[in-house]
Amino acid sequence: MPAFDTTKLANILRDAAKAEVLPRFRRLDASQVHQKSSAIDLVTEADEQAERYIKAAVAAAWPDALFVGEESVAADASLLDQLDAADFAIVVDPVDGTANFAAGLPLFATMASVVVKGETVAGIIYDPMGDDWVLAERGAGAFMRFPDGTAVPLEVATAPGLGDMVGHVSITFMPDASKPKILQNLAKVRVAANYRVAGHDYRTFASGHCHFVAFNKLMPWDHLAGCLIAEEAGGYVARFDGSPYLPSHRDGGLIIATDPDNWQVLRREIFTV
Repeated sequence: MPAFDTTKLANILRDAAKAEVLPRFRRLDASQVHQKSSAIDLVTEADEQAERYIKAAVAAAWPDALFVGEESVAADASLLDQLDAADFAIVVDPVDGTANFAAGLPLFATMASVVVKGETVAGIIYDPMGDDWVLAERGAGAFMRFPDGTAVPLEVATAPGLGDMVGHVSITFMPDASKPKILQNLAKVRVAANYRVAGHDYRTFASGHCHFVAFNKLMPWDHLAGCLIAEEAGGYVARFDGSPYLPSHRDGGLIIATDPDNWQVLRREIFTV
């Protein structure tokens, strides 16, 4: 892989959001919002134009990188197979939380991760509304970074007992057979919420403001950056069966916890059905 500058990629995400996303926030008309697989799976003109912007900038900066964007994969699903075999790839979600964005809710993100030979080595989650990033490089910790260059280390919370835990749980793609039991089990924790935007679920966890996060559908643009950031902030990440999460995984669910012991508690008490 060529020399990689995470800050440069972070700035590309910011530039794309300022050029293509924020000008369209609360200014979309019906012709600029389309359903993909369902009424809650949307794509907007902002998603498409921001991805084009990021793809062009990535091609100029790192011409040898495989570019895997959410909207690019919608047009060419074979990109996912190419990701699994790539020496060097950049994976992008131009607008994470599209449903929030389309509804005029100010909670969405622009995300990217860097994958080298099947391992996530860098992750970035940019908040266009707050104009800041959380980011991590493998082995170097996780940070909140601001446009003036200030960087603040991130660290996950110390989890309380199960009954006092606060978690972010996406049940949208949980199997119908297990969803009722998981919803019942979530009564065991203090708060179970969901922002409908994985990027902010991960940001909240990595900055110590919740104790666990869980998902079922594993598309790489949704989770690679966040999982690396969570781990570098001191958290523990594994699929429901306890196996490590890899860029090649598309299912199997994820539990992100503050440490391995609490991961086991959550798996046993909440996510075993």
